[in-house]
Amino acid sequence: MGFFTADLCDNFSDKTEILGPDFKSFGGNRKFKGEVITVKLDKNNKDLAAFLKNNNGLGKVVIVDVNMEYFAVVGDNLMKFANDNKFEGIIVNGYVRDTVTTKEFDIGLVAKGTCPRKYIPVQDGKINVPLVIDGIEINSGDYVYVDPDGIVICKEKLV
Repeated sequence: MGFFTADLCDNFSDKTEILGPDFKSFGGNRKFKGEVITVKLDKNNKDLAAFLKNNNGLGKVVIVDVNMEYFAVVGDNLMKFANDNKFEGIIVNGYVRDTVTTKEFDIGLVAKGTCPRKYIPVQDGKINVPLVIDGIEINSGDYVYVDPDGIVICKEKLV
């Protein structure tokens, strides 16, 4: 994959924004990029699961915001859906679980941390809505680049 986030920041400093340093990698692929699809959840992952299971993810990265609620919204089942439908990766402003298994899938997964429990009562989520994570506004159609150095958000495709 022909990019490094440090080079993107150097070469396109006026077009790049960086998410904070608290994200950690929990997927099998630590370097990924793609067009952003935003998802806003209220603890429960029902709508995210349906989206990953029923959509072609080729060239797409899903960015999920759950307001840092301490419940896992991605685990091995959702990673299987994402992998089966060829998503490039998932970024969670929150928590994930099943991390021994999530690393076995050849897609990216970054999150703030882990939590073993999920939220059982069904809550509706929203797809393709503006998110603000670490002070950065993120919209569906933006582009994201992820490697071990960080997460770069851009309004346009750079590479």
